[in-house]
Amino acid sequence: MKQRYHKEVITGSRRISNYFWVIVLGFGGIGFSLSGLSSYFKINLLPFIDIADLIFIPQGILMLFYGTLSTVVSIFLLLSIIWDVGGGYNEYNFEFSLVRIVRKGFPGPNRRVSLIYPFEDISTIELEVTEGLNSSRNIFICLKDNRRIPITSVEQPRTLAVIEKQASDLANLLDVNLTFKR
Repeated sequence: MKQRYHKEVITGSRRISNYFWVIVLGFGGIGFSLSGLSSYFKINLLPFIDIADLIFIPQGILMLFYGTLSTVVSIFLLLSIIWDVGGGYNEYNFEFSLVRIVRKGFPGPNRRVSLIYPFEDISTIELEVTEGLNSSRNIFICLKDNRRIPITSVEQPRTLAVIEKQASDLANLLDVNLTFKR
């Protein structure tokens, strides 16, 4: 008996690496900002560092700038984690012959992106592999009107064997051909 429903959960911004960078950038940014402010006000705002030799222009102002920038990036990343930007699911409903792709975005009128395609509009499943410094391994649903819809999450590239098996299983599940693109 063929299954009637299949769902894949996609991890968004709530990845361990993002939590790590929020902490590192947050503490680093606060430390740099306090060092820059300490050099301006000529008082030690950080008790474990002596800033007597730190001159506000150019070192202090640069530390303040980099600290502010780091803190802003940390807050942005924290908000992305709270809102789970990029998170969602892929749903394959065999009872109604539909593929539903749902993702979360930033708050606003278009926060939830929901794409629905009937099985008969799907021509192939495409596995795209790029190697090198910025390597990626992605699976796409290719439609008959030549649109390519990515269905893999943005994360650390999985091994080629794992991504090939996932693409092959999906192609068998949807009863379409699997193509490979390098």
